[in-house]
Amino acid sequence: MKVLFYQSNDEKLSINLLFKIIKEHLPPTLQQSTIYLTYNGASSLARIHDILSAAFRRNNHLTHVTGDFNYVTLLMPKSKTILTIHDLYRLYLHEGSRFKAFIFKWCWLRLPIARAGVVTAVSEYTKKEIIKYSRCSPSKVRVIYNCISTDFHNRPKPFNKTKPVLLQVGTRANKNLDRLAEAIMGISCRLQIVGEPNPQTIALLHRYNIDYSWKVGLSAAAVLTQYEECDMLVFASTYEGFGMPIVEANAVGRPVVTGNISAMAEIAANAACLVDPFDISSIRAGILKVIEDDEYRQQLVSAGLANSQRFKAKKIANDYYNLYQELYNKVDRN
Repeated sequence: MKVLFYQSNDEKLSINLLFKIIKEHLPPTLQQSTIYLTYNGASSLARIHDILSAAFRRNNHLTHVTGDFNYVTLLMPKSKTILTIHDLYRLYLHEGSRFKAFIFKWCWLRLPIARAGVVTAVSEYTKKEIIKYSRCSPSKVRVIYNCISTDFHNRPKPFNKTKPVLLQVGTRANKNLDRLAEAIMGISCRLQIVGEPNPQTIALLHRYNIDYSWKVGLSAAAVLTQYEECDMLVFASTYEGFGMPIVEANAVGRPVVTGNISAMAEIAANAACLVDPFDISSIRAGILKVIEDDEYRQQLVSAGLANSQRFKAKKIANDYYNLYQELYNKVDRN
């Protein structure tokens, strides 16, 4: 059995790192090859070329489009194609433009899903969104969670109650950094941001007199260091298809404050302090509870270490392998 993967040529893209880990944990008997596509700045002609090139690779293998290149499924053999969808964030980004929303809904969602034999979603929440907006059969969508790197494991660290380091991963609009800045105003802490805030957010951080620093372009090892050095993760996002930082902080043994909406509550289970990401007072109360309540904080750490076991690389790779076998056997019988 052979699987041909389609993924981005951007080595720092989180989806690439995710599937690099998954592919490393697939059984050695599975034959693998990868087609790398241009993620940023690809022209319409380049995308058409990708679609046509994919159509002519009709060999005796399964094809797995691992994310963001949904459109390449359009001329692929349906019975041999798997499409992974991580979130529908672009749909919300294009809400202000009916034309862009229409293009996304059809070219990145409905038509690619119609041309895939199986669609995998990274959470139950994302599955529900896929079904809602694509109107496909629920039986077509399987949930296979994201996995974490084996580098993430328990790194105990005394909690600094005097001035804890709050780690914020990501700076896109949905990461909710502006509300977080207001929520921690007056709290003795340091905000460590992974990603580059926009000028408006930086102005807010100065206005609220927040002690902060930020880092961009970090390697995977450097990102892990951020988790190890922080005292807690604050991830009060307004939208997530999965929420990888939640699980990564769980695995390292850091308490987590995260949103009670979209996929975050599902992924965190009982291993995070859930807050309303649209309510600044709720975010603030959650952060203060983790800082001040030693017993509660330790409960979150213990629950987080247990929760992270659900996302072990070997387990997730095995889930994909079982899906490949199922699809391959079905094609072989036909």
